[in-house]
Amino acid sequence: MQSLNWQRIMQIIVVFLFGFFATFVFLGNLMDFNSNYEFVRHVLSMDTTFKGNDLMWRSINNHTIWLIAYWGIIIAEGVVAFLGWFTAINLLRAYKKPAAVFKSRKWSGYLMFILIFLIWYVGFVVIGSEWFAMWQSESWNGKETAMGITQVALGMLIVFMFPEKDSAE
Repeated sequence: MQSLNWQRIMQIIVVFLFGFFATFVFLGNLMDFNSNYEFVRHVLSMDTTFKGNDLMWRSINNHTIWLIAYWGIIIAEGVVAFLGWFTAINLLRAYKKPAAVFKSRKWSGYLMFILIFLIWYVGFVVIGSEWFAMWQSESWNGKETAMGITQVALGMLIVFMFPEKDSAE
């Protein structure tokens, strides 16, 4: 009887879990479009930051740009969800195959993690929180949530990156 490859199982689980999470985020943004759109609108317009701050020149008060930014976020989250599911299925199919085959199926998972960091770290922490001063808002501040997501993703990426070995090695 062949023993379980716990490393591969964990790698499949982490991409599945992030795909699962991103599916709920994606669907939530579609199902509650206006609430989440308001978040993007308030962050970009900087209308809830400290009054009189010297960064207001950065604010964007254009409905079209707000919609483009929000749809960009939604689409990117949808791609993360797709990549998570796609990678998990491909890795499940390669579970019993040689290490080189299993490793070759991980490319989409790496794309998923790159996109995760671009959305939640670059998009929400760097651009939203620092450029648009989201951290100043008491009501529209998603910095801690985005940092939490980024930290979880980093932990999952570490597990995902463990080198592959054939069972005989």
